[in-house]
Amino acid sequence: MSVITVISGNVHAADKEIQKDEHDIETLLITASPLKRTVLESSTPVTVISGEQLDQNQAATLGETLKNIPGVNSSYFGPVSSSPIIRGLDGPRIKVVQNGLDASDASRVGPDHTVSTESSTATQIEVLRGPATLLYGSGAIGGVVNVVDNRLPQQALDGLQGKMGVTYDSVSNENTYTTDLNGGVGAFAWHFDAFSRKTDNYKIPGEASIEEHEEDEHEDEEEHEESSGYLENSAIDAQGFTLGTGWITDDFRLALSYGRLESDYGIPGHAHHHEEDHVEDEEEGHEETEHEEESIYASLEQNRVQSVAEWLNLSGPFSAVHWQNGYTDYQHSEIEGGVVGTTFTNKTLESRLWAEHKPLSGWKGVVGLHYNNIEFAAEGDEAFTPSTDSKSLALFVLEEKKVGNLLWQLGMRVENISHLPDNSFFATLEHEDEEHEDDDHAEGHDIDFEQQNYTAFSASAGVVWTLNDNQSFAFNYAFSERAPSASEIFANGPHIGTGTYEVGGGFALHYEEDEYVLERTEANMDKEQSNNIDLTYRYHNNYLTSSISVFYNQVDNYVFQQDTGLVVSDGHFHAHDGEGDEHEEELGHGHEDELPVYLFAQQDAKLYGFEAEVDWHFADNWRIDTFADYSRVKLDDGSNAPRIPPMRVSSSLHFEYDDWHAEAGITHYSKQDKIAADETNTAGYTLVSASVNYYLPTDFADISIFVKGDNLTNQEARVHSSFIKDVAPLPGRSIKIGLRATF
Repeated sequence: MSVITVISGNVHAADKEIQKDEHDIETLLITASPLKRTVLESSTPVTVISGEQLDQNQAATLGETLKNIPGVNSSYFGPVSSSPIIRGLDGPRIKVVQNGLDASDASRVGPDHTVSTESSTATQIEVLRGPATLLYGSGAIGGVVNVVDNRLPQQALDGLQGKMGVTYDSVSNENTYTTDLNGGVGAFAWHFDAFSRKTDNYKIPGEASIEEHEEDEHEDEEEHEESSGYLENSAIDAQGFTLGTGWITDDFRLALSYGRLESDYGIPGHAHHHEEDHVEDEEEGHEETEHEEESIYASLEQNRVQSVAEWLNLSGPFSAVHWQNGYTDYQHSEIEGGVVGTTFTNKTLESRLWAEHKPLSGWKGVVGLHYNNIEFAAEGDEAFTPSTDSKSLALFVLEEKKVGNLLWQLGMRVENISHLPDNSFFATLEHEDEEHEDDDHAEGHDIDFEQQNYTAFSASAGVVWTLNDNQSFAFNYAFSERAPSASEIFANGPHIGTGTYEVGGGFALHYEEDEYVLERTEANMDKEQSNNIDLTYRYHNNYLTSSISVFYNQVDNYVFQQDTGLVVSDGHFHAHDGEGDEHEEELGHGHEDELPVYLFAQQDAKLYGFEAEVDWHFADNWRIDTFADYSRVKLDDGSNAPRIPPMRVSSSLHFEYDDWHAEAGITHYSKQDKIAADETNTAGYTLVSASVNYYLPTDFADISIFVKGDNLTNQEARVHSSFIKDVAPLPGRSIKIGLRATF
């Protein structure tokens, strides 16, 4: 389970033997860095996974694929939709990019929306912890996840190289097929990859609902131990492909790719009581009302075009110029009973131009421009945020200089961000309110947002001190400003996926005339301002690789979803403690359709924690790797931020002999009782895993066969960072079988 495994994105699988234990990180590059740094040369904590580690941790979602990396957890909206959480931060604070350009989906808006990147065809995935705003944008104060693949060919090839794989997982009857082909003639190169994944509902230990599970605890213990159910609405049917071409010479590279992704996936816990059947009891002569549930699933489609042009070996002040471009047309519809309820679309145009300058007084670096235009729209009965046109334009500079044993790294970014909402969304809300209120109450509800403009400044200063050939110490300070996202400002509606009614920071709730009224605030939301310090110690020799990182982050104007204590029903806000019950009874409302109201509020916060990992070869055929991580987010009033992952400790023992590799691992998640006011404690749990790999070289391909078991004790486990932890536990015992051929 070593998490320091790295393979350069420029190395193809056929150029090297299959490696069962890859931990040589001294000369391997982080593609997310334009300065071509290695992990050991980075002043900020970075983890890159690839090869065998990436293959065996493959999951249907990005969050589940990366959840075993120190400092990274999963939002876990069931196995179908999980995003990475880095050091307790998620949503718009975590940038997910593919080959350096935004994934451009709806996953930053809600945890029930899947990340539209595919890790099964990736060559490596890079995780940058802490503020990484200088290259990727002012929103990434929590970190960046870069999914790297071969869709934009990087080097000319003669002949054909590639890999193919098939995987079966018993816990969901999953069948996944992947292929990755690369070839070329002369300066011309091409790429093709494709995948197909189909699953049934996932098996879970016992009942999905924690209330039903607690009821089962009173039943016979033997019967309870044998019980096993399924997580309803957790099936996936996804497929996609990518075509890429390139013209590559020593001095010039031009590459273009087109990718298509389709996915139909259920959303656990996302169901409505919406139909009443009246059944008359003939003997009693009365009617009974039965509520039927209809599950909701999402149908996703994405078309993605990427290009890159590079001019190399230039004369003059710049040695190279790089120009990246991407256009993404994304949409997903939430379908209930065969009828489209809400459709989310995201059309993104992104362009990044940067140049590498020649050394100036020992300093080398890049200067660049970054443009982004996002047209996000949500239409339907459950649209909780208006359609918004967001634009940004940034200037960034990254520099580094080697002085003796010190590698200095400096950076700066200035960015202008604007959000322009479609105010007709609020006009619809006003009309709905007027249907329930008299003219007097309807007054004062006019909502009209002008364009929201922000200027965000970010800067960082870091140094890597190489103590000797085996160890180094890194320090990094980063000041980052993040403009609130469009949904954090303008949200106003039911977010059924999370079971809440979301209200953006552009609104305020006031108690007037015996009810709560939602009004537009006079002031705009403030920028988040982050002051982050990272300290990292690394040690590396032929037998031992270790690192420990400690971080402290002071975030002013931290944006979080605050439980207002109110609920909403049929457009009316009232107190959760029963103050509005009489009014509701007059209107004939029940409490079944009520949603708790969460307001995007701002308050200063402190984030701190650590990540530590050790990979030790204590004998010729044996090694052990261990990691631990902990994150804490405290608000200025002394309360805790919601859904923060607990501390965990993980260890795995590896045995390697000839063409065999076996490992057994255990991960313990502590109880999380440092909770926000609206949360409940989450019990700790321990997950046990084991795997065996066999490598079979043949004349036509290197073949890898593996068997892996997860959650071997069939432990019931609930993810504290999940919005639906009480109705969606982790999958039960899983046996995964896979075969991969590299040629």
